Amino acid sequence: MTNNTNRSLADALWKIYHRPEPVQPWTQDSDLFWNDPAFSERILREHLDDTHGAASRESSERMDQIDWLWSTLDMRSGQSLFDVTCGPGLYAVEFAKRGCQVTGIDFSPASIAYAEDLAVIEGVADKCDFALQDIREMDYRGSNFDAALLLYGQLAVFPKEKALAILSTIAQSLKPEGCLCLELLNQAHVDKTNSSWWFTDDTGLWDDQPFLHLGERSWHPVEQASVERYYIIHLETGQLTEMYLTDQTYAVDTMVTMLKEAGFNSVQVYPAWGGVPLADAEEWVVYVACKS
Repeated sequence: MTNNTNRSLADALWKIYHRPEPVQPWTQDSDLFWNDPAFSERILREHLDDTHGAASRESSERMDQIDWLWSTLDMRSGQSLFDVTCGPGLYAVEFAKRGCQVTGIDFSPASIAYAEDLAVIEGVADKCDFALQDIREMDYRGSNFDAALLLYGQLAVFPKEKALAILSTIAQSLKPEGCLCLELLNQAHVDKTNSSWWFTDDTGLWDDQPFLHLGERSWHPVEQASVERYYIIHLETGQLTEMYLTDQTYAVDTMVTMLKEAGFNSVQVYPAWGGVPLADAEEWVVYVACKS
């Protein structure tokens, strides 16, 4: 280990030692480097790893979800779907294979590139339009989509006022009778304890070289939000990466009210994914919000 590495490691440890306590929600950047090319390549590997559901659900569960979505949203061949935070297109391409015209957006360049390739491989490139885009800046108003998806709790990484703006933008992208399917964690099942953890690995989500991951989680009852702080020490160099993620939780009544404020006139609530056999179904609430 070089002197420079030793110095960097010492600086990293001192920074961790002097970290502010506690971290308040929304006081730090929450993007987790989703659009960083190297990070997006690593998160893509997690999306495509079918041995776990940490980034995308396992394929069998995903197909059960798609069947449920197709039925519940009353989708038909020839309709249009807006997949918000589409990741590597695992849902979007399946809908395209069923005859839908699909628009998908995501913040991760590696995921969008994979989605485009997947559409070609599956023979539905003419039915898929994928774009690298931050949903805070999207503007598909007037697109007249038949339906939209915002799955796996992605809305929760934004503060309430930004979440409302995103929901409003989605509503304006839909036909007058269009519907949104929104998936969020069930607030009643969210872990509200403070915790910390650590682990090391040779390669993984946080680096392609050996690293030490230190994590902390704090619950903030007033905001009904959790904050996770990650310190990644890159062992080859001693450099430190610091990341934060705030997750906003919602009571069902609060989210129903927000959806109506965003422009949806009717909202159906499906706890535990309405009976879809997912391993973690009890942790989720699905909202189907329609403009008509």
